[in-house]
Amino acid sequence: MANRREDLLDAAIAVLGERGIHALTHRAVDAAAGLPSGSTSNHFRTRDALLDAVVERFAARERANWEDLAARMAPTNPRELAQTLTVFAQEATGVQRTLTLARYAILIQAGIQPALRAQLLRTGGRVNAYFFNWLRTAGSADPGHDAPIIMNHWTGLVLHQLAVPDPAFDPSEQIAALVTTVIRPRAAEVLAAWTTTRSGTPSTPSAPA
Repeated sequence: MANRREDLLDAAIAVLGERGIHALTHRAVDAAAGLPSGSTSNHFRTRDALLDAVVERFAARERANWEDLAARMAPTNPRELAQTLTVFAQEATGVQRTLTLARYAILIQAGIQPALRAQLLRTGGRVNAYFFNWLRTAGSADPGHDAPIIMNHWTGLVLHQLAVPDPAFDPSEQIAALVTTVIRPRAAEVLAAWTTTRSGTPSTPSAPA
């Protein structure tokens, strides 16, 4: 069960996601939480203190979303990874729309507040670890190279959908095309596919793309 502090921070995230960074004030959070005036300032004396706590709460909620997704989906190849990222994109722009909008508001603010930038990098480590593990399992030989390519494209798709909502939003084809192009089978897997076929007869390997 959320406590009073978490209720206030969730209300602050709602303010960020629905009205933007400039609307984030103690008074606005009090109103969004349905609590008496002064409730937010009792917990967070300054706006910077409030924003720092919001980043921590946001990161915790985002990690929880990743953990929920990981419990439902466990991609083991590029196609399955693309399906997982498609589901995540649809949820990020659907049921989690407000949280995702808050993420972009925080990212923009981090561009002018280095302390926030460092905080985001620190709190996002666990989410990055999840994605790197998915990449390795899906066959990526170099997650450090592949992760930025895939996630920067994913981020762009999500941002566009948030800005210009499409009721029929379905990024599955784009994401599948990207993931299956970026992630190539490891050399050992290519050799195994060449050495052994379903009939047990060696086949000629295809030239790498």
